[in-house]
Amino acid sequence: MLANEGVAGFTTRKVAQEANTSPPAVYELFGDKAGLVREVFFEGFRQLRCRFDRLEESGDPRADLVRVIEIFRAFVREHPTLAAVMFSRPFADFDPGPEELRAASSVRQFIVGHVRRSIDAGLLVGDETDIAHVLVALAHGLAAQETAGWLGTSEASVNRRWALAFRAALAGLVSTKRERADPRGGGVQAPKRRRHR
Repeated sequence: MLANEGVAGFTTRKVAQEANTSPPAVYELFGDKAGLVREVFFEGFRQLRCRFDRLEESGDPRADLVRVIEIFRAFVREHPTLAAVMFSRPFADFDPGPEELRAASSVRQFIVGHVRRSIDAGLLVGDETDIAHVLVALAHGLAAQETAGWLGTSEASVNRRWALAFRAALAGLVSTKRERADPRGGGVQAPKRRRHR
């Protein structure tokens, strides 16, 4: 239903109708609509983690990390609305709590682990959690652009822009003498917010 009708069409009444049951039965199982969305959230991370678990590690940590991103890309392309539930919070009545964040953590730990392999091999420099967050944010942004049709008009152009983005990102995380001396590096600072009195 999410895939066919989007977030706006996802209602408890429609779910009950499609399942040949009643809204009270759905409420008895899930509590409310937020509970139903919560289970969709969990299922998304279960499916993504299952895809990650099928990846066989090679002797090239950087290539494996790129394959992790490719798996993430394929998942978002195939399930854009489900990915939105997982990463963009489109439902106002669903706010992930500690249990939901723990469900997401198995995916996060998997990605962080692959970043750590590249760091240990001397292929990247920096904090593994920071790098994982940046790579996932970049991949999610590109995937959103791709599924919306804004990243290119041909498969070749879309693939070229994905490759460009990740070549640039990974090249920027390659160890240099200066970065070894000061791993914090420099960066773009968020503007300070003015306090309203």
